[in-house]
Amino acid sequence: MSPARKRSRRAVADFGRRGNEAASPATASPALPADVRPGQSVELLKQLHILTRDGKLNQDSRRKLKQVYHLYNFIEPLLENVLADHAEFSLVDHGAGKSYLGFILYDLFLKARASGEVVGIETRDELVAKSAELAQRLAFERMRFLNLSVEQSISSPELPARVDIVTALHACDTATDDAIRFALEKQARHIVLVPCCQAEVAAALRQHKSESLSRTPLAELWRHPIHTREFGSQLTNVLRCLLLEAHGYQLTVTELIGWEHSMKNELIIARHTGQRRGNARARAERILEELNLESMRTRFLY
Repeated sequence: MSPARKRSRRAVADFGRRGNEAASPATASPALPADVRPGQSVELLKQLHILTRDGKLNQDSRRKLKQVYHLYNFIEPLLENVLADHAEFSLVDHGAGKSYLGFILYDLFLKARASGEVVGIETRDELVAKSAELAQRLAFERMRFLNLSVEQSISSPELPARVDIVTALHACDTATDDAIRFALEKQARHIVLVPCCQAEVAAALRQHKSESLSRTPLAELWRHPIHTREFGSQLTNVLRCLLLEAHGYQLTVTELIGWEHSMKNELIIARHTGQRRGNARARAERILEELNLESMRTRFLY
């Protein structure tokens, strides 16, 4: 074989070796997805199954991360507002589940500060235990998790007499209303709600449908089952807003994310100003009377 041909073969072999070395996991340091914020705990995101073991994002986890970050953008100014007044503050997350929100808030905001705590309230033992174990492993020392219903938490001695921020995201059954009651009892400065499971009002509308149809043409709004469900959901949140306004809260009601991601999309942010909307309670009473929902008075006229 000629010397030139030998040199050519060696060059091809060297190029192949360099290419394999560049692709080798042992020598490559895979960059984190651009979606992940600088300084965020990679281990946390893996444990929450937002990142895969090799630090990647799939489409579902990318959507989930986007939602959590979007919500964080709403909550961060509230945390700054509370922190400006006193260093020792508390945030209670109701119906915490796997505590995605609590962990993200701690990682992005509390971790770099010397004070403040996040308390997750959840009724499922296994989720409480897993969250507590993960917080300990990550040295998130100012995170606590309590196995309580939202209703039980109102009188629990394990929670402070006053809480600064209350969150409830997709809290099931009547847990959103219990979270509102908790926030009112604890004189929370801020409340952040993504309401869920408004079936109770829809059931009450169905129960009295015939009588309502004979009383008012408004009953056409819930004559058909699909309209009953949708109208019941809207009505529940309207009554919740009136309840908060009657207790001196100023509200922002908006959508959390695009409708293509979730139909449970309404975001209610309440800030306590002490200025009660004078006709809020009267309006709620009138709605309950007009729509034949007097049985719900204790829930919405707290």
